[in-house]
Amino acid sequence: MTIVIINYGAGNIQSIKFAIQRLGYEAILSNDPEVIKAADKVIFPGVGEASSAMQKLKDSGLDLLIPELKQPVLGICLGMQLMCNHTQEGDTKGLEIFDVDVVRFNKDVKVPQIGWNQIEALDSPLFNGIDESEYIYLVHSYYAPLTEHTVAQTNYGVTYSTALQKNNFYGTQFHPEKSSVTGEKILENFLKLEGLKY
Repeated sequence: MTIVIINYGAGNIQSIKFAIQRLGYEAILSNDPEVIKAADKVIFPGVGEASSAMQKLKDSGLDLLIPELKQPVLGICLGMQLMCNHTQEGDTKGLEIFDVDVVRFNKDVKVPQIGWNQIEALDSPLFNGIDESEYIYLVHSYYAPLTEHTVAQTNYGVTYSTALQKNNFYGTQFHPEKSSVTGEKILENFLKLEGLKY
């Protein structure tokens, strides 16, 4: 199985690569469209600021490639947010895979949310073998509201989407690579998913 982590200069890619190695697999780091298209699984990470990350995708043509992929694609943290229609961070247009706009937490809660929180209402093969109310690790100031694509949710002043799914596209607001045994199981579940038929 070929696993590609998209390396576009806006991700904590080494920790994801190490997490995959712990599961017994090797991942390739690449921003080459042909390598990404040929992969069995694609991981789209993201750390940092949305508008600059989106610009990096555009510079390498990946903004056009990612929405066309047919294999399972997992967006993590900012990666998931960039798969949405728009984010308030930097007033940034996203890849328009998930039909939802990302917004900033209000002033009633401390931002960014940093640390462990619980996931509820699990509704995806990503969460096979995961119990309701398991703890996952988050670092973010913006969130995707609940939508028809929500497959897990978390409460932090507001109940929001901690995971999204549409066809072969999956997104987690949390960092599975930093979420202990629960996160490793979610990554393992992703690596077992089937892609779309061409």
